[in-house]
Amino acid sequence: MLPITESKMTDAACVVVFAKAPIPGEAKTRLIPAIGAEGAAMLHAALVERALESAASAGYDVELCCTPDADHPFFEECAEVFDCTLSEQGGGDLGARMLRAIDDVLTDFDVAVIVGADCPAVTPKHIQQAVSALADHDVALIPAEDGGYVLIAARRVAAAMFDQIDWGTDRVLAQQRDALQRVGLSFAELDTLWDVDRPEDLVRLQTLKPPLSFFFPPC
Repeated sequence: MLPITESKMTDAACVVVFAKAPIPGEAKTRLIPAIGAEGAAMLHAALVERALESAASAGYDVELCCTPDADHPFFEECAEVFDCTLSEQGGGDLGARMLRAIDDVLTDFDVAVIVGADCPAVTPKHIQQAVSALADHDVALIPAEDGGYVLIAARRVAAAMFDQIDWGTDRVLAQQRDALQRVGLSFAELDTLWDVDRPEDLVRLQTLKPPLSFFFPPC
């Protein structure tokens, strides 16, 4: 069995929002054919802000984990508006970056929660439910309709918990289950949500309550 580390404190959680800088041509690239590079970047910025608002409203500490670095003016503005700390994702694949983020959080908090910026359907209640699920499990997941997941919460971490996962595919959730079972971490799954990755996902933004505040510039 691989070594498993646990947190040092109790009754405390930190929600980490993973986000790219909203640079046209580099953010939400699969949406560019539908709304243009600038529109995709603006939408991404709005999604990051919504994720931070949900995290803050859940009542936990909030960290914005940035890529390629934390120096972008948008990130600095977010830190002021949402009273969150900034960190950098660093190198490696998504699994390596999430493992590092969770391990860092668990040195000071009982629970680490990672939320992607692609799922505006995540509410404060979803985050709270994920934290509550850790009373009986090591890890909690919120699946995505596309076969991935939009949130992972953990109170324990194992070195290989993100190994052998084909990130960006519809196999991510199934492979994540296998990885957690291999390293001996118990997990719970909450209700499945939807995220915004493809042009066909855009119409669902109209169903959000409260609505997402942004506009698309002319393509």
